Amino acid sequence: MSSPRKRVLLTLVLSAVLVMPTGCWSSKEIEDVALFTGIALDKGQPAPIEKEFESKGATYSKRNKLMATLQLVPFKSQKNQGKKQDGKQPTFLNISGSGDSVLEILRQFSIRLDRPLMGHHLKVIIISVDLLRKQSIEQLTDFLLRDNEIRPSTLVYVSQGPARDTLMSKKLNEVPSFHISKAVRNRARTSKVLKPVTLSRLDSLTHSKKSFVLQTLVTGGDELELSGASIINATGHWIGSLNQENTECLAWLSGDRNAGVIKTDDWNGETITYEIKSLRSKITPQVKGDQISFKVEIHTLGRLIETWDEQSHPTTNDYANALDKRLEDKLSAMMEELMVKLQSKYKSDVAGFGRRLAIENPAAWKKVKEDWDNVFSRSEITFAIKVRINDFGSFTED
Repeated sequence: MSSPRKRVLLTLVLSAVLVMPTGCWSSKEIEDVALFTGIALDKGQPAPIEKEFESKGATYSKRNKLMATLQLVPFKSQKNQGKKQDGKQPTFLNISGSGDSVLEILRQFSIRLDRPLMGHHLKVIIISVDLLRKQSIEQLTDFLLRDNEIRPSTLVYVSQGPARDTLMSKKLNEVPSFHISKAVRNRARTSKVLKPVTLSRLDSLTHSKKSFVLQTLVTGGDELELSGASIINATGHWIGSLNQENTECLAWLSGDRNAGVIKTDDWNGETITYEIKSLRSKITPQVKGDQISFKVEIHTLGRLIETWDEQSHPTTNDYANALDKRLEDKLSAMMEELMVKLQSKYKSDVAGFGRRLAIENPAAWKKVKEDWDNVFSRSEITFAIKVRINDFGSFTED
């Protein structure tokens, strides 16, 4: 191509770039939409404002199977629009409605708000235990999975108590849905926080027709805590909870986390705290005829990070070996408590034993996979645990 023709073509391309509009073709001004960043689903009951509307004839055909609460941001009240904010104005608005269809409830909000709802920035979905006892999680999230406005990366939680309470806060400049979505970053500090489950991951979990766990949220006063795990069975219903120590053990057992803390008492009844620096776990299935058993090996290295015994001499080999044994006993007891809950109380394999069997012995798995939770509950599981202290931290020794 000749040089003049190149210059002409380059000029045309640059001209086209300059006149093309920037941004998304379908973009809307943020002031023109009602962005919701959190949705809480509770057992069905009319919200107080709904009762008032209904008393004045504002009704439509529905059954109150669930209540949906949306958290809208940013929220500006009419009386404060155009005025300088003093930092004491609410940064969000929660709106609730009841019915038997998540989509219809959201459409009802359209006749109460002055802006159309938009879910592109939804951060969290919280579902209450009470609702999951009655309705399956697959039913409750069906619309959210189908709606192309909702991002598949939205995080899903279960609340112990009303889900709408997790979206409440009196703290200035705090948006609860943002707080919840960011709290998972603390997994780097503790093994009590589960690996977050996204909406797309939830879809695959429900279609597997196997039991799984979701992070539990609890509220108290004006605080919120990620505390333990909720067990969802193969039919998508809540069947029970694991406490914080159970959740730690689950993470260590499945290899999801290689950090955390083990706390026990020494022989004088004083607290000792061990910080895990590395952890390896291995689940080995063993099949003999119709009998399926598992051997679990857990090896950990870590630091003696705290001891309350003023008379101790932590650097001696005898002392370290004795502490190793006490820590092994503690971890063994923690694992035993978890297995009693999973095998006897809930009869649900949420720790990955079936997954290991499917990988290492597909033929055996094929025979039992349709009734796996019951087979799992009868399986013998033995543990081989080694805890080693290889770091005593910084201290002064006389």
